[in-house]
Amino acid sequence: MPAALADTSQIICEVWASNVDEEMRKIRQIIQNYNYIAMDTEFPGVVVRPIGEFRSTVDYQYQLLRCNVDLLKIIQLGLTFMNEDGDYPPGTTTWQFNFKFNLTEDMYSQDSIDLLQNSGLQFKKHEEEGIDTLYFAELLMTSGLVLCENVRWLSFHSGYDFGYLVKLLTDARLPEEEHEFFQILNLFFPAIYDVKYLMKSCKNLKGGLQEVADQLELKRIGRQHQAGSDSLLTGMAFFRMKEVTHDYCKSAPTFTNPLWNISVHVENIGDMWHTYARNMHSF
Repeated sequence: MPAALADTSQIICEVWASNVDEEMRKIRQIIQNYNYIAMDTEFPGVVVRPIGEFRSTVDYQYQLLRCNVDLLKIIQLGLTFMNEDGDYPPGTTTWQFNFKFNLTEDMYSQDSIDLLQNSGLQFKKHEEEGIDTLYFAELLMTSGLVLCENVRWLSFHSGYDFGYLVKLLTDARLPEEEHEFFQILNLFFPAIYDVKYLMKSCKNLKGGLQEVADQLELKRIGRQHQAGSDSLLTGMAFFRMKEVTHDYCKSAPTFTNPLWNISVHVENIGDMWHTYARNMHSF
C-alpha cells in the first residue's frame, strides 16, 4: 500500500525495555527490504539559550540545539519503514521506542511535558519501564539502520531529532562546531531528506507537519505529538509530495543532510526537487 494511503490496519508497536530485543530483531530483518525510514522524536523542550556572540544565525541555531541536547534526554523515538515505492512491510510498520525518563530527576520544559502528557505519554511508565539509551545505542549500532549508505532517512524539521540520535549513538556531548556535527551525522546517516527543508522549493506547502498533511489530504494514524504517529505521517507526506511533484514542486533532492534551521550546505534550494525528480526512479 502506498504510504500516502495508509489506514488503521497499519500498526504502531509500542516498545519498552521488556520487548526491545524482540522488536529490534524484527527490524533487522525488515530493513533488508524496506530501507526508507521515516523518523521522529519527542524530547522535553528547550530549557536554555546560548549567550555570547555568534558568527551567523546558523551558528546561533546550532549552539541553541547543542546546549539543549547536551542537557536533556530523548523521551521517544518513532521509526516507520517503507520501500522506494512508499509501501509498508506486512503487519507492523511503525515502532515507537519509549526511553527512561524521570520527572523528578531529569530536566524539562513544563510546557513541553504538559503537551506530551496531554498527547498520551505515560511518564510513570517511562520511569519504570523505559528503555535504557545506552543499551538501545548498542542495538541500533548493529541493526543495519545506521552507517549504511543504502538506508534513506525521512524527517520533518529534524535538527533536534538527529541531534538526540547523534548524542545517543556517541554517548557524548555534541561537537562545538556545526561542521563537526555534520561530519558525524553524515557517518551515521549518509542520506537524510528533511521534508520541511524540501518545502522551501514547493509553492503551495507551508506550516508544521499536521498542516502539511492536511494540505496533502493525508489522514493521521495515532495521536499527534507521539513519535510513532508523527514518523508515520512524515513518511506519508514525503511520498505524497513525490506523487504530486508536478503540482507542488519544481524538483526534489539528490543532496543529503540539509536539516531545517541549521544546515548551510545547500545554496541553491530552487534546484533541489529538479535533481531529485530525475533520479527518484533509481532510489
